[in-house]
Amino acid sequence: MDKPDVDSIDGLSPAISIDQKTTSKNPRSTVGTVTEINDYLRLLWARVGTPICPNDGSEITSQSPEQMVNRVLELPERTKLMIMAPVVRGKKGQHKKILEKIAQQGFVRLQIDGQNYEVGDVIELDKNQKHDINVVVDRIVIKDGIRSRLFDSFEAALRLSDGYASVQIIDGELLQFSENFACPYCGFTIGELEPRLFSFNAPFGACPDCDGLGTKLEVDLDAVVPDPSKTLREGAMAPWNPISSKYYPAFLEQACQAFGIDLDTPFEDLPQKDQDTVLYGAGSKTFHFHFNGDFGLRDMDTEFEGVINNVNRRYHDTNSDFTREVMSQYMQSLTCQTCHGYRLNDQALAVKIDGQHIGEVSDYAIGDSLDFFEGLTFSAQKQAIAEPILKEIDSRLTFLKNVGLEYLTLSRASRTLSGGEAQRIRLATQIGSNLSGVMYVLDEPSIGLHQRDNDRLLDSLKKMRDLGNTLIVVEHDEDTMRAADYLIDIGPGAGQAGGQIMAAGTPKQVARSRKSLTGQYLSGKKSISVPTERRTGNGQFLHLKGAQENNLKNLNVDFPLGKFIAVTGVSGSGKSTMVNMILEKILASRLNHANEKPGKFKSFSGEENLEKVINIDQSPIGRTPRSNPATYTGVFDDIRGLFAQTNQAKLRGYNKGRFSFNVKGGRCEACKGDGIIKIEMNFLPDVYVPCEVCHGTRYNSETLEVEYKGKNIAQILEMTVEEALDFFGAIPKIAHKLQTIKDVGLGYVALGQSATTLSGGEAQRMKLASELRRKSNGKTFYILDEPTTGLHTDDIKRLLEVLQRLVDKGNTVLVIEHNLDVIKTADYLIDLGPEGGQGGGTIVATGTPEEVATVPESYTGQYLKPLLEKED
Repeated sequence: MDKPDVDSIDGLSPAISIDQKTTSKNPRSTVGTVTEINDYLRLLWARVGTPICPNDGSEITSQSPEQMVNRVLELPERTKLMIMAPVVRGKKGQHKKILEKIAQQGFVRLQIDGQNYEVGDVIELDKNQKHDINVVVDRIVIKDGIRSRLFDSFEAALRLSDGYASVQIIDGELLQFSENFACPYCGFTIGELEPRLFSFNAPFGACPDCDGLGTKLEVDLDAVVPDPSKTLREGAMAPWNPISSKYYPAFLEQACQAFGIDLDTPFEDLPQKDQDTVLYGAGSKTFHFHFNGDFGLRDMDTEFEGVINNVNRRYHDTNSDFTREVMSQYMQSLTCQTCHGYRLNDQALAVKIDGQHIGEVSDYAIGDSLDFFEGLTFSAQKQAIAEPILKEIDSRLTFLKNVGLEYLTLSRASRTLSGGEAQRIRLATQIGSNLSGVMYVLDEPSIGLHQRDNDRLLDSLKKMRDLGNTLIVVEHDEDTMRAADYLIDIGPGAGQAGGQIMAAGTPKQVARSRKSLTGQYLSGKKSISVPTERRTGNGQFLHLKGAQENNLKNLNVDFPLGKFIAVTGVSGSGKSTMVNMILEKILASRLNHANEKPGKFKSFSGEENLEKVINIDQSPIGRTPRSNPATYTGVFDDIRGLFAQTNQAKLRGYNKGRFSFNVKGGRCEACKGDGIIKIEMNFLPDVYVPCEVCHGTRYNSETLEVEYKGKNIAQILEMTVEEALDFFGAIPKIAHKLQTIKDVGLGYVALGQSATTLSGGEAQRMKLASELRRKSNGKTFYILDEPTTGLHTDDIKRLLEVLQRLVDKGNTVLVIEHNLDVIKTADYLIDLGPEGGQGGGTIVATGTPEEVATVPESYTGQYLKPLLEKED
């Protein structure tokens, strides 16, 4: 980490930064492992869990010979019984060798399938039937003085049958015993009950089929056969499409001819037997294959493995990254059918507390988990063991609930968490540590939180402060600012136009500051006004019926077109599932012909009223440092063309390619146009230093000699968007593109700033700027997930102006939002809830903001109501 560029810092206490980076990309990392709650769950199930046989539901216990003797001595005096060794339990066969061995060991009596025999009897067992064989070790009558004999008999039985013994009470019940954790009836065995048994990251506990991941990569039939109305000759099998390859279509054609499968019948109309042959192969049957291609002649008898088996083999067995990437589009991650997604082996899942195994409780929402643990009751002995463990579990779950995460499950994969969720999980962990005298630095902890959940987050932050800690919070949320003890407002603008302290003091003091833009919004001098009227739309709708993915409860939703729609609801209520996993994927597959598989739904209609869907998300606009705002928006092509038209460039014969840092000619070859050199440090992190040849400009000296209006190409890339707009203001083509970037509040960004350094919110607005400059026909459906992330209220005001412009052109804009300033300006609200997790997934209210504000069950309406009344 670079040292800060300051003269001095005094009074620093130990500092902990809690940022928004996703916790881990490791597929084995979950909410439970990150918060260390899983460690306590494993300890609890290991110490007070009860093993239950999955086959017959009987309780599995481990007993010593002493305990077995004590149990038998509890029987009434004069009780007659037989102590037996169950050497065969429910196994097919004649078992002649076992019977011979019993005779050799000197035993006299047997019990086979409930019938008593002498060892010398002729015994013929049906080899196709399952049998139970018990060796009678002793026959005893309960009376005084038999403890020693009982003990010896039990030890003999246990030795004979690997730790099992049974006691047949004459004319009574059969008692089963085991000195292992094993079912005495079927032999289902559990190793020692230790915490490692309940870890899916250890071989002792992990499911052997999925290695503890809970999912397996399998071939997706819908991707392999995207259009079953096509014939095999027309390319019904997507991986063997004749456009991409000649070999496999020829292989399929000759196989089908050999096995009598019609190539010209739509695949969906072929007999099931023929479909199965094409997909899963013809077994050991062979056919003659002849093909002369780029890699030589193939002339051989071969088996036909089937398309699905072929894709599976090529994905898992190849050493080629290209082949694996091509095959991956036909694969999907499916729940492991062995462990049913619980990640653990059957031994771990057989241990229950209150009838639930550890995987089931990990799948509960955190709020439901709290209820489960608070309702547990144990025997006095187990209660003493469980109490300290439950205390730790309860406190950690409560902290997660208090930061608005009660809708998450402990089994939720860390890589699927948003930045805000990951940050609040780390925050909850810190709250649980009860540290004092620490300086915490948090970056926008309110991101992704509904106002209701935000109130609880603020309570948690105040508790951390009251422990004697200092909290420095970077935040734009008005409630958080008003709850602060001290505000520092930096401005006046962004980028090079910022960097000054505009106001500092209590929220009331900052609100009185004339210089502070933040203060003007806090005081109410500036605000985002409610529209005087709501749009009526174009009368057309998208109709989604029976949405059932994740926690959605068979939703029927109508989306009005030609309006600004906001989807609202508390965190975890199902907003992203409904919009991103179902609606966007349906539209993308039907309008954009994307290979998208939406979540569960029954029917969808209305897409004929649209031409395309555009999801303006927060993913990076480029994956490499070479990508930047100028290249992404296309303005760099125009600028390079302008330089190529200068007299200097024409005299030297430079075309616009000369001014690209991505190709040879104009770029600096010492750093290949990167501007920096990577120095590998072996055991230390790599170090990046400015290129000594071009000094970070990316270009060679000859290219930099060409200037436009006194500036070379490198100096242009160093300009901010606002500076470039002033510089190129007289050139409409360039000015228009730059103006759209400024309109979305990114005037401070440098044209050559690396795309990888842009935040998610900045990347999203850069994409929005690109959409603004395109001509619109009014039939586009835009989707934005929390576009206000990281934005000051003044930036939100400008963003809303841009979104409203898109709707004014006849388009539909749908945003998922918690920000009340955005919600109050929408034409139509769809409020989900009422709670998060399993307590959500239903439509609470729909309509204009004014209509939703009248619904008492809507948390969004409750917070919206005073805001709208204040505007009236």
